[in-house]
Amino acid sequence: MREKTLEWIGATDGCLELIDQRLLPAEFKKIRCRNVNDLFNAIKTLAVRGAPAIGVAAAYGMVLAAHACQYKNDTNKLLEYLQQQKIYLASCRPTAVNLQWALDKVFNAAKIFISKNNNCQAASLRNEILRAAHEICKHDIDMCKKIGLNGRHLITSNAGVLTHCNAGALATAGQGTALSLMFEAHDAGTNFKVYADETRPLLQGARLTSWELNHAGIDVTVICDNMAGWLMKQGKINLVITGADRIAANGDSANKIGTYSLSILAKAHGIPFYIAAPSSTFDLSINSGNDIPIEQRSPLEITCFANTKITPDEVNVYNPAFDVVRASDITAIITEQGLIENPDADKIKTHLK
Repeated sequence: MREKTLEWIGATDGCLELIDQRLLPAEFKKIRCRNVNDLFNAIKTLAVRGAPAIGVAAAYGMVLAAHACQYKNDTNKLLEYLQQQKIYLASCRPTAVNLQWALDKVFNAAKIFISKNNNCQAASLRNEILRAAHEICKHDIDMCKKIGLNGRHLITSNAGVLTHCNAGALATAGQGTALSLMFEAHDAGTNFKVYADETRPLLQGARLTSWELNHAGIDVTVICDNMAGWLMKQGKINLVITGADRIAANGDSANKIGTYSLSILAKAHGIPFYIAAPSSTFDLSINSGNDIPIEQRSPLEITCFANTKITPDEVNVYNPAFDVVRASDITAIITEQGLIENPDADKIKTHLK
């Protein structure tokens, strides 16, 4: 995919342009977020999604907030307003840690800039906020490439690769995390086949992952989520690669609902299970996956399909967006810094140093 998932247009008074992923693959359309409310809604409704992508989008959200602040020439008031908008944006998706990480990164850059520049002008501060957001975006692009290069050797000739949800270019500012391994292996001339879980209830695998891989010329087959175990038994799957939205200090990893089941199936069939994610996805303040907040989404995502009601009105709905894979079921975590094999708290701490 050559189109950028997200891109800042203009200077400090500019806007954030996004591919509207709610419409893919039927329609390719870009939207522009010109204020924080626009961006909040875009993230909440999954117009932009994927942990790294929403982190980058949130970083640019601070630029939108800085421009909207009515205290145009008061740096202290501007900083107070940024703090309020940071809390607001962080609330839209609670599981992906990259969102909070990026917001904190930009906000701290603003605070440091003020402390180092006595009596700095608000215009200069807004330029610094935009610079910090651009830096996060560039870091994400570089990170994706490195993850792919670090893990592409895991995909061998004629392998069958299973992936879940979408951890490609649409989920990042670069070429993705889990899919980055596939892009790099493909570019290196490796022949392999990808099976993409449809990923109920919003079908990110069927709609987005298959779209990306097909555009890249990679052999991809979409399967229903409940078919994965049978394909493993048939010997069609040689490895599983997914992304992650938050990784606890001990290596427990939260990803799209359905990933936990795949990790159990993979272990039962002796198939390696890999997580590909940037270092910013680790949350060392959380000891284990038991403490990772799990986003609950609207029942309508399950009760309706293509605007048609598919469940009785009287039934209850449980719709967690994520589940958690145990570190003991992960063969390795692939980051931009390398591989953490059989991850645990000590190995992760050493790796992140």
